[in-house]
This record gives sequence, structure tokens and C-alpha cells, in this order.
Amino acid sequence: MKDHYEGAFFGRRVGKPLSTRRAALMETHLPRLQIDLDRAPPAILTDLFDGPVRAVWLEVGFGGGEHLLHRAREHPDIGFIGVEPFVGSMAKAVAAIVEQDLKNIRLYADDAVNVLDWLPPASLDGAYQLYPDPWPKRRHWKRRFVNAENLDRYARVLKPGAEFRFASDIDTYVDWTLHHCRDHPAFVWPAETAADWRIPWKGWPGTRYEAKAIREGRVPRYLTFRRR
Repeated sequence: MKDHYEGAFFGRRVGKPLSTRRAALMETHLPRLQIDLDRAPPAILTDLFDGPVRAVWLEVGFGGGEHLLHRAREHPDIGFIGVEPFVGSMAKAVAAIVEQDLKNIRLYADDAVNVLDWLPPASLDGAYQLYPDPWPKRRHWKRRFVNAENLDRYARVLKPGAEFRFASDIDTYVDWTLHHCRDHPAFVWPAETAADWRIPWKGWPGTRYEAKAIREGRVPRYLTFRRR
């Protein structure tokens, strides 16, 4: 597995070595949990999961997995596809899924673009992108995942009326995302008051990245866009 490759929207993939236990869980369970992009997606996307689900959401870059795991426990009737290229974070999620016997999560350990291109049109009921790498230097902004091309990808796979939810504590990335989504013909920003983007979504568990941002004095912002 490459640590990074040219043109990716994420940085390094490998950090500290995994514990023996987590390495074993990854070897044993990730193959059954990871979606196989070499196969065609099921005709009914809910069939991707072990347990019966009525809807499917995607989380791109789930980091420590706090949000993904919380939502899966909170809504066992919803299937979640979690994408995360960082090996340590993926191992943590696999361990929790196995320990908690969660039936409604599928995983992918590489670039989310591959998943978005694999999914059938209008197959997702919603998507999350929470605290993505902000690539703060201007010369790196082209590597931000939110861009016109990837919004086209989201638009293709989201059902009409589905929500794309984005959170960040980096003002330039919040402004960047708001600008790109408001300019995209497939999305509408339904906010009515200034408080709309300061209040997290119902059932929000927070994330470790958000906690760090608050400790360091940065203010989280929560944007919701609706697929037309």
C-alpha cells in the first residue's frame, strides 16, 4: 500500500505501527467489510449490508470514526459507507465494528473518488464530509476535496432532496465550500439565519478534531446543502 500518491486529496496513509491485535483484525475482517469496486454495485444498494437497512449514507474521511460509529449505532436501520485512507484510523474502526457487531457499515480504505465513481446514480440518501484536510496553503488548495468535479460526483450519486453535510473549523475552507456549493447548479443552501451554520446536526456526537479545534480557539461551522 502506497503511503501517498500524486494527485490524491489526502496526505500520508501510514503512521505508527499497528498493535498485533489490530493488525490481525485488519487482516481478518477488512476484506469482508470493504466494498469490492471490481464488482458491480448491487442493483439495490441497501443489499450491500449484512443487516436490513432502509437508506444509505456516505462519510468521506471518517478520521477517528467517532461520528461514523455513533451514527451506525444510533440508526441501525441505515447503512453507512465509511471511506478513510489512513491505516491507523481504519484499523480503529474495524476493531470497533467487530467488537460491537455492527451490521450496517461498509468500508473503503483508499480515495473516495473511486467510491463516488462506483456508486449507482441517485443511490445515496446523504453524505458527510467532516473536518477534511484543509490544505491551508494557497498553492495546495487544488487538493481540497470539495471542488467542481467532485461536487459533480456527489450530485450524480445523491438522490433528489438528499443532504450533503460539511463541517470544518478552518474559515478559508468553510468559505471555499460555501462558494463552490452555492455556485453548483445541483445544490441549494437552505440556511435562513446566521445561526444555521453554527449549530451541529441533531444527534451530533462531536469528533476529536472538533474538540481540538475548540481547545485551540477555532469555531466549528456546519454547512448543509440539499440536492435539487
